[in-house]
Amino acid sequence: MKCPHCGGTFPSLVCPKCGEETPEKSLFCCLCGNPIKREEEEKGPSERVLCNDGNCIGTINEKGVCNVCGKPDAGKAV
Repeated sequence: MKCPHCGGTFPSLVCPKCGEETPEKSLFCCLCGNPIKREEEEKGPSERVLCNDGNCIGTINEKGVCNVCGKPDAGKAV
């Protein structure tokens, strides 16, 4: 899927109802509003590990890096 503003690409999935692309982390289809079901549940707030960069609002993902800035978690080897 391409960004209409900058032309960059980002991960997407296909809506099972209308067949259009929507951003990968969407809860609803951007075109038809159909709920997007997830096979895996996201971690709750108490289970998330915050990025150790004091200026970032991201969380550490399963790969051990921040999902916003990409910095590795200080406590894990990448």
